[in-house]
Amino acid sequence: MRTGSEPRTARSALRARFWLSVWGLVWALLGTVAFALAGRNGWAIACGVLLLIVTIDLAVVLRHIRQGPHYQPGPGIPPYQPPDRP
Repeated sequence: MRTGSEPRTARSALRARFWLSVWGLVWALLGTVAFALAGRNGWAIACGVLLLIVTIDLAVVLRHIRQGPHYQPGPGIPPYQPPDRP
């Protein structure tokens, strides 16, 4: 159901974000190790930074999933009503 206020009340597909974060975590870890072993320090650092970002995103996603249906609503929960502020 669309209310016209989707940018302010949009919901995230947390399970999809979880699996994409896991996929990114694996690839960033493999990239960091592979580039470090190959002696490509710049690329290893770049993959390490990406690994840190993906790990933080994964932690945020897991926190939201554990907080329950407020952050992961099912089809039985209606969309949030936008505030009545101008």
